[in-house]
Amino acid sequence: MATVFNLLTLPKTSGGLSEIRSTVIDSVDSGSASPRRKVPRLDTDSDSASASRSKPTKAPSGPITITIRGDFAPRLQDNSRAFALVRQCIRIILTRDNPEFLPSSYEHIYSSCRAIVGASGGEGLYDALKMELEQSIGRLANSLISTPNTGIEWITFFVDACDWFGTHIDKLQSLLTYLDQGYAARDPKVASVRELAFSQFSNRIFDDRRIVEYLRSGISEWLSWERKNNSEHKDRDRIKLLIKHLLTHQQYSPIEEYYLEITRAFYMAESNERAKNMKNDPKGFYQFVSRRIKQEDARCKDVLPVGSWVLVRKVTEKALWTGRLEWLANETLGAYMDDKDITELEKMYTLFARVDGAKILCAAFRKHIRTSVENIVKDSAHDEDMVQRLLDLKALADTTIVSAFLDEATAIPDKSNNTNDNKASTSIPLPRVPNQEFTYALSDAFTTGFKARRNKPAEMIAKYLDKAMRKGQGTTTDSEFEALLDSVLALYRFTEDKDVFRTFYHRSLAKRLLLEKSASNDFEAAMLKKLKEQYDPEFGMAEDMFKDLALSREAMREYHAKKAVASPARILTAMVLQQSAWPFTAPNSSITLPENMQDELDNYKAYYKFKHTAHRLTWDHALGTATLTARFKAGIKELSVSLYQAVILLLFNDEDTIPFKYIKEATNMEDGELRRTLQSLACGKKKVLKKLPPGKDVNDEDIFKFNDDFDDPRAKVHINSIQAKVSPEESKRTNISIEGDRKHYIDAAIVRIMKAKKEMGYEQLKAATIDAVKNHFVPQVDIIKKRIDSLVESDYLERSEEDRSIFHYVA
Repeated sequence: MATVFNLLTLPKTSGGLSEIRSTVIDSVDSGSASPRRKVPRLDTDSDSASASRSKPTKAPSGPITITIRGDFAPRLQDNSRAFALVRQCIRIILTRDNPEFLPSSYEHIYSSCRAIVGASGGEGLYDALKMELEQSIGRLANSLISTPNTGIEWITFFVDACDWFGTHIDKLQSLLTYLDQGYAARDPKVASVRELAFSQFSNRIFDDRRIVEYLRSGISEWLSWERKNNSEHKDRDRIKLLIKHLLTHQQYSPIEEYYLEITRAFYMAESNERAKNMKNDPKGFYQFVSRRIKQEDARCKDVLPVGSWVLVRKVTEKALWTGRLEWLANETLGAYMDDKDITELEKMYTLFARVDGAKILCAAFRKHIRTSVENIVKDSAHDEDMVQRLLDLKALADTTIVSAFLDEATAIPDKSNNTNDNKASTSIPLPRVPNQEFTYALSDAFTTGFKARRNKPAEMIAKYLDKAMRKGQGTTTDSEFEALLDSVLALYRFTEDKDVFRTFYHRSLAKRLLLEKSASNDFEAAMLKKLKEQYDPEFGMAEDMFKDLALSREAMREYHAKKAVASPARILTAMVLQQSAWPFTAPNSSITLPENMQDELDNYKAYYKFKHTAHRLTWDHALGTATLTARFKAGIKELSVSLYQAVILLLFNDEDTIPFKYIKEATNMEDGELRRTLQSLACGKKKVLKKLPPGKDVNDEDIFKFNDDFDDPRAKVHINSIQAKVSPEESKRTNISIEGDRKHYIDAAIVRIMKAKKEMGYEQLKAATIDAVKNHFVPQVDIIKKRIDSLVESDYLERSEEDRSIFHYVA
């Protein structure tokens, strides 16, 4: 090793020290940043240095020798002591449960580490650190394996060990900072003190099969206890710390997989057991599963990291739901809908959607609605309430779809305010939208359910509208009344029997107009326009009814104007209607009117025939009305009755008591119509006649008497008119008429199709016929077959000789 003496022996030719002064105290390097120090000047005699400074120094003639006094050899013995000190401190820090204190201060340990790294580079100290870490971690592993603790107690012991190790590694890292900075940082292949320690810890601890088994056993014991006791374990906080250490050491993934594995196994076993024990209580099972999922989700969020939440929830839900979705949907959805429990239905949809069960729930929804519609439609004992019950069911189903069966919201980029392409784009959150599959299922369920009783739903919808139009909006607003009418028409869309609805609606509309029972002509016109434009163009034919009524009223004004003020003709109102525009057939029979009534009708008939010589009038008294003045003990009442009722009541002007047979002979009324009319007068709520003997049915031997004791708080009394309503017999006749019209529709469609095609097979002809008449009704297959056979017999069609299923059109 070169000595300082050799290094500072300069060659003879060098002048490096030729400018050295005898005194250097006030000599300052011109490059120094320090200010010049001022030295007090001494007397000339005493300041020999000052005297000599004025004289230039002569350059030496030979080499200059510098002698260094003292021992300046390398202090190898001191570095060894520092190395031993640092290693001893490392051993003490890494020894668990060691009461021995560090032999030196933190500053001294840090300085010693720095001196070692500065002198030797730190490689030896790094190797010593490795060795001490291996020994410390080995002792820690042995203690974990040999401890008598098991289960959750072992987890506690393990967490304490991890806490100790992490705390002491932090201390060691701070003391050996210079080893990190001066040695490890220079070589990317060399790990830092912390990385080295945690790497060795992971390799030694988590690669040990026995330790991993203890970890799993402890986690399994904790989970099983919480799941079986449905409460939080007292040592759950230790589990949280365990998860934290696993994440720190990057050993969480294997434990997460084990967590998912035991979760799946536990809930599959529990689901099988519960489903077996609760097979007759699906709603209870569903509620149990919902609670289980909620509990597991809460535990997961309290203990596990965010990334595990979705995984655990999916595993839990699939384990609990697998094989149970269809059973639960079919058995519980209907009960929640009957209870109108929208909140629970929303939860059910969310749970089912997460396990790909939305389609199963939709099928159960369709089945429940279809069954409910079928039950309502087939309940003939409550036909009058059919439409209202269907409306309530439809409203509930609509509310359920828009409130419970909602898909998750998505977002779309909002570029409307993006003036700078470099700016981050914002997103507009979209509201949750109903699952359209449920909307389609609702429509299909109603359409299918209506087929359970052909024609009846369409008939009752028409009757419900008739009642609504006669009653009017009442205290509701115009918009609310329109909403009601629209909801009824929404039911009309589901029926395939459009012709039935159209026929009954036309008949009801005609009666409302003729009897002036409509609450609002404006609503009548608006409804007719909506039906014509949005549902069926054939409703346009009803517009002729309004024209006929307007012309009739004008004709009556002219007729009354020609009569004297006191003339009875002024109280007559006759409506002249075109038979083609009104849904009534010409009456087969008539009744015998009082003589004065008949005279007034004959007078008007003569007046009308004089003006319209080509027209023929036929009276239909079934739709006539009259206003009578009746005198009772309670006072005079004004009775609003049908013409049939008026004819019968006028008989009691001559007699107080009249037998049934005499009434029938005097009025010449059809038997069924007579009995219904007498029931309305003597057996209803407002009995202006008495029937002897009392009873609901009218028999041939019954006797009727004027009820002089009748009383009513109102001066004007309306007695329900059988003619104003559609009686069961009339409904039956109307349906028979509709079936006859359908045959003509089918015949016309078949002939029209065959005329265009000339030749068709049976299957093709059947399909084409259904398609041709589907806007009016959907015919049954056997009816089409009968109509084809009928047309063959009528020589409109003929069968092919080669293939009997082929038909030819006969020109």
